[in-house]
Order: sequence, then structure tokens, then C-alpha cells
Amino acid sequence: MNQFDPFDPEFWIRVAVAVFSGGLIGVERQMRGKPVGVRTSILICLGTSIFVELGGVSGSVQADPTRVLGQVVTGVGFLGAGVIISRGGVVIGVTTAAVIWILAAIGACIGLGFYAAALVFSGLTVGLLVGVGLLESVFNRLRTGDYSPDVESDK
Repeated sequence: MNQFDPFDPEFWIRVAVAVFSGGLIGVERQMRGKPVGVRTSILICLGTSIFVELGGVSGSVQADPTRVLGQVVTGVGFLGAGVIISRGGVVIGVTTAAVIWILAAIGACIGLGFYAAALVFSGLTVGLLVGVGLLESVFNRLRTGDYSPDVESDK
């Protein structure tokens, strides 16, 4: 069976799970006005699944998918680093970088055939992003990132 045969239903299941998973997380990010929205999220998830699957099969020779996976993680790390900005001692974009990282992990699950796990991780990711957002709206101190105690330190 050719894993990249568009006439094989498994091909379309894989594509649909990647598009849905990336899209679900991307909608949450885009609704919050974050730089990685629906399009980018889908592309990261789909692209990672393709690379991981290609890493498992190379012509008639069985390749080592862990090597490809390691390179994908490295590449995604560079992509994530590009969204982190530091201005005046304030660092922004770390959550977006982490979302890029988890999108690649979800794409890897899809590329390895773990569709149910990918869907669970997608839902969990959105749940965490929304849940922490709700906590931040209730507890303003979480939003500022000020986690230091209010008491003076002993010197």
C-alpha cells in the first residue's frame, strides 16, 4: 500500500486529522490575535505529519523515522524562536513558540498513525490555552507574569 496514494482513504484520513487538529488550535490563537493563526497552524501540523511519514519510507528502503523526527524538531525550534521577542526586559511570544512546538508534536503523532492521540492532544491544548486564559482574567497577577512574593527579601 502506498502511503501517499490519494485514492487510499487512509491518505485522506491523515490529511483531515492534520487539518482539523491544526485548525482547531489555530482558531483559538487567531481569535486571541496571536501571530500563529489558522493557516500557519494547519501548515505546521500537516507539514510535520508529511515529513515524519516520509521519514518512515524512502523508496524500497526502510528509513529511520526518529532521525527525521529529530530534524523536524530542530527546524520547528527555529520557527518557534522567530516568534519570541524581547523588548525592554519583557519577553513575549513564548506561548506562541510552545504552540508551534506542540503543533509539530501533534503532526508527528499523525505521521506515525496515532490519530486518536493527535485529536486528544489538540483538544487538550485548546483546553489549556482557554483555561489558563480564563484564570488570567480572574487573577490579574498571572497575566503580568509577576510571580515574586510581595514581601521584602532578607538581606
